[in-house]
Amino acid sequence: MADNARAKKLADLIREVVAEKLQRGIKDPRLGTHVTITDTRVTGDLREATVFYTVYGDDEDRASAAAGLESAKGILRSAVGRAAGTKFTPTLAFVADALPENARTIEDLLDKARASDAQVRETSSGAAFAGEADPYKKPGEDDTAE
Repeated sequence: MADNARAKKLADLIREVVAEKLQRGIKDPRLGTHVTITDTRVTGDLREATVFYTVYGDDEDRASAAAGLESAKGILRSAVGRAAGTKFTPTLAFVADALPENARTIEDLLDKARASDAQVRETSSGAAFAGEADPYKKPGEDDTAE
């Protein structure tokens, strides 16, 4: 079992090697400049690596990039093995990162909250307080209602 620092160091190396190889080493037109490697995680035994990526484009571009990454998995794993110099080269699994969708959802929720705040602000702009300015009794004041 490897320590966390070694797994983190290997994950960083894998991220750099895969990104560099996608940028310069693989001539697949499905990958090109549309794919961005966002994160990499390695298991504690350094046998499996999960590479998270995002794709700039629509659903068709995402599907073609996923197919391109799957077909280039062997080449990328070989490049990682040469760069890492470890006894066992981790297997690579590519997972589409949900970060852009999550960010879009959060932005939509924030827009709804801003609209709701604006509506409350507009409704309360001409409103007055209910009752007197100071509704509390003070010591020494006479109560005329008794």
